[in-house]
Amino acid sequence: MGTDVQEQTLELAIGGMTCASCASRIEKKLNRMDGVTATVNYATEKAKVTYADGVTPEDLVATVVKTGYTAELPPPPQSPDDSDSGHEEESGDAHALRQRLLATGSLTLPVLLLSMIPALQFDYWQWASLTLAAPVATWGAWPFHKAAWTNLRHGAATMDTLISVGVLAALGWSLYALFLGDAGTPGMTMPLDLWPDRAHRSGEIYLEVASAVTVFILAGRYFEARAKRSSGAALRALLSLGAKDVAILRDGVERRVPMS
Repeated sequence: MGTDVQEQTLELAIGGMTCASCASRIEKKLNRMDGVTATVNYATEKAKVTYADGVTPEDLVATVVKTGYTAELPPPPQSPDDSDSGHEEESGDAHALRQRLLATGSLTLPVLLLSMIPALQFDYWQWASLTLAAPVATWGAWPFHKAAWTNLRHGAATMDTLISVGVLAALGWSLYALFLGDAGTPGMTMPLDLWPDRAHRSGEIYLEVASAVTVFILAGRYFEARAKRSSGAALRALLSLGAKDVAILRDGVERRVPMS
């Protein structure tokens, strides 16, 4: 005789995803577990998982963590008065991105002007650009470097890998040109050309590339976080309009019980 397999469903809060490929990796890892069916939504940062009796929620969380991300079990039901705490946390994430964007943007603007306008290139301007661009390519791009390293440890590559490699390559070549090439000499100028001069490769730096790419991607992440926050607030407002209890008529007596 066969035995019925009891299945349960829960929703995990996933952290650390930076692109759709991250959600795809987590979904594949979860679906490889015996008795587990999962779908991961990158936009909502949630994983809806159906699992059999032989699997525990802790097993699901452990699988996500081994993949290089974070996962949290669903919190206990909250009262309507406590529903704003998650909204404040999301606002804090967007605020942190905004602060990082403003700081890196203020440092990147003079680097772009110095690199693209020869008339502004004073003596040792290249070293001033390095001073401004180094914090952008390291601290400003740290979220990308961190995510790329995490994915590398798990044998995977995502959009953060491309961003990190691009920023580090531009910064690394610029350091080589400044310290070992001809770019560090006094009075060096770099005209605005569409194609680099092969004869003077060691005299060209790409600090503006490392800085501008970082700021551009940070801006995208910030606006994405704002869009998620706005859509989440709209969904919460719709859910708050739903019924909280139900009326049961039994033996001529009406009684209201919570919907849960």
